Amino acid sequence: MSDEMQNTPNTSGDSENAPGGASWREEMEARVYKGLRQVIDPEIGLNVVELGLVRELDIHEDRVHLVMIMTTPFCPYAPQLLEASRGMAQQASGLPTTIEVGMEMWDPSMAEDGVLSDWGLF
Repeated sequence: MSDEMQNTPNTSGDSENAPGGASWREEMEARVYKGLRQVIDPEIGLNVVELGLVRELDIHEDRVHLVMIMTTPFCPYAPQLLEASRGMAQQASGLPTTIEVGMEMWDPSMAEDGVLSDWGLF
């Protein structure tokens, strides 16, 4: 392939890799979830993704929005978990990130398969 052809911009209308495109969004989602797996619930010792606490992840070209729930309504670590999750999603995406507390009640069935087996729950 000639140098001229290698430097030709893609004008075929394929915008998947452009911000907001399908592949871009999937890659960004994977990066954010990978980052969120580093946020550990100190009482349970599992991360917020394993526990199923991340209920929504909305990725836009200019921002990220998370909806999370806690394992209990009065979780003493809720402020720290929410801020750590928001910060990690922002760091992973490079985009301003907001977080919202969902009203859904957590249930052990929301956790990833097998992660609660050590607790005798599944």
